[in-house]
Amino acid sequence: MKKGVLILLMGLLTQAVSGLFVVKNFGEDPELHLVDYQVFKRGERMEYLVHYGWIDAGKAIVEVQNEDMEYQGRTMLHIKGWGRSKGAFDFFYKVRDYYETVMDPDSMVPYHFVRDINEGGFKFRKEYNFDRENQRVVTHNGEIIKVPGGVQDLLSSYYFARHIDLDSYQIGDVISFKAIVDEKVEPLRIRYLGKEKVKIKTGTYRCHKFQPLVQEGRIFDDPEDLTVYISDDKNKVPVLMKADVLVGSIKMELISWEGLLHDLARE
Repeated sequence: MKKGVLILLMGLLTQAVSGLFVVKNFGEDPELHLVDYQVFKRGERMEYLVHYGWIDAGKAIVEVQNEDMEYQGRTMLHIKGWGRSKGAFDFFYKVRDYYETVMDPDSMVPYHFVRDINEGGFKFRKEYNFDRENQRVVTHNGEIIKVPGGVQDLLSSYYFARHIDLDSYQIGDVISFKAIVDEKVEPLRIRYLGKEKVKIKTGTYRCHKFQPLVQEGRIFDDPEDLTVYISDDKNKVPVLMKADVLVGSIKMELISWEGLLHDLARE
């Protein structure tokens, strides 16, 4: 963990909403199973609490803005995400991360992406403009990157992936997708582990269970290092993410929500 434990803590939501789901182009893969209903709506907001052991270390929020956004002559979805440290962690290692994506509501692909990072005084800002017609991305520094037609960004991939029919996959299936991360198109993978009930502070939830695979095909150093639980309902939202690391355990859990289009699978 070269960037430290807190970055991993605050990065769990980013992993959950970007790198732990199936993301492929609509209509391009015959093995991709999509639902035939609307998954989310404008005004949806989810808040997560990050724990390091018994310490509350930070919060993360993802939100679909109520107002449409006009971009390149299109009416777009405007989605934002924030991550920030709190308490003692905020004193020793302040985190203020911001993510933004502008998505076409029909094709569910991004046209603009912003990542603004402030982690322990380390700051950077990345901005991508997607040229869908020519299958390329123009970055904040003018670099041009060739990309597949349906490539996602770190934030848009989660919202796109929520259209996947998870009930169509079997335990052990490995499902891959591509997203642009740090100016590179990266293949990311997850392994589906079936269904399981999980209990957190806000209740007990019926969930789909996943583990992300690193590019070499392993799941961290141990097959159970990182596990993600997605609600087993039409919302398909992350409920719990947990990881075991050398210096302890971390987890992030859903603590509040509003504007969900469907009922949560809560008992």
